[in-house]
Amino acid sequence: MHFSLKSIAFISDHASPLADLGGVDTGGQNVYVGQLCRFLSSRGYRIDLYTRWEDPALSQVVNWLPGVRVIHIKAGPVEVIPKEELLPFMTEFRENMLAFMRGEKLNYEVIHAHFFMSALVAAEIKQRLGIPYTVTFHALGYIRQIHQGSNDRFPPERVAIEKKVALQADQLIAECPQDRDDLINHYGVPAEKITIIPCGFSEDEFHPVEKKEARKILALQPDESVLLQLGRMVPRKGVDNVVKAMGKLRENGKKVRLLIVGGESDEPDPRKNAELARLHDIAETHHVLDAIHFAGRKGRDVLKYYYSAADIFITTPWYEPFGITPLEAMACGTPVIGANVGGIKYSVVDGETGALVSPENPDELADKVSKLLSDENELKRLGQNAIRRVNQHFTWKSVADKVNMLYEEILQRKLMKAG
Repeated sequence: MHFSLKSIAFISDHASPLADLGGVDTGGQNVYVGQLCRFLSSRGYRIDLYTRWEDPALSQVVNWLPGVRVIHIKAGPVEVIPKEELLPFMTEFRENMLAFMRGEKLNYEVIHAHFFMSALVAAEIKQRLGIPYTVTFHALGYIRQIHQGSNDRFPPERVAIEKKVALQADQLIAECPQDRDDLINHYGVPAEKITIIPCGFSEDEFHPVEKKEARKILALQPDESVLLQLGRMVPRKGVDNVVKAMGKLRENGKKVRLLIVGGESDEPDPRKNAELARLHDIAETHHVLDAIHFAGRKGRDVLKYYYSAADIFITTPWYEPFGITPLEAMACGTPVIGANVGGIKYSVVDGETGALVSPENPDELADKVSKLLSDENELKRLGQNAIRRVNQHFTWKSVADKVNMLYEEILQRKLMKAG
């Protein structure tokens, strides 16, 4: 078998870097695997990223970046299927991935699995071929069940699978201290088996743009107060909390505009999207629909203008394994008000780069927005601190450096066992 130096397989069952972002199943994980591939390849890694084939217009193998191939594996019909329904196709995914590896005489030093179904495939390949694997779960089923309850549509065996693959993995990557604590407390994973490595932001894509210029590009008034919410349009992201806070702000006499960026289409249509319709209804109930602009999905090349145009970026999900958007906002010099949960309470420093608030508490959010908007010097201080913090701790280069060290530790352990 061909065994080349620094040859790595990524498995990302439902999240391809080639997918359009903003849909229900496309978001942070797609960005994470794409950027990590990009920066590891620049360090000399050869990476094959295996993902489920869902677009018949794409060829099986796409030479995406120098040293990075995206390999589409047939697992069920070649069409988009919600990730909650993919588990039954993972046996076919594993067999077709193994067949591809045999056909090309491939072996890998390490497999890096993303999400629990990818980890299941990696664990079974390890049993057959002895290739060590690490996992970034991106979200944990047990935590999801706590927050989603009966709305969680993943198969009930998800948590048992996660426990099994976590214990069989050579090392786990937790994206923040909360993620590590959840793996220890709810999954029984030994602390020494967990390495904390956060997500990152792209310095090429996200950097400050002068506010007046950004607002001119987006046709916004230069002197109005602008709030930004950006991300996937799903209930757990807590966009409704921000809309309700707008109602409180209006009651208190504050004139504020809210931009909501994200969704599955460039032209948002509440008639075609249940979550968008729900948010429209809430905005009407709180008499703020006229103060909200639903901007729809936007290309990553223009997101820096939205971040830079805003006075404050807001993200108040019920829970958040990590959350890349606060990093992107901070990289553009925009303070973040975030929910005091998961990765957000790790990336956002309360009183230093923004503020932390309780999720699902529009009164508290509105109070915090009012205080910050009334103090221009404080906003400027928070924004400058934000730029410093993300550039010190959260660049994709630093993330790739840490992942590289982890791979080397895994290989070192394998060599010591073999010796």
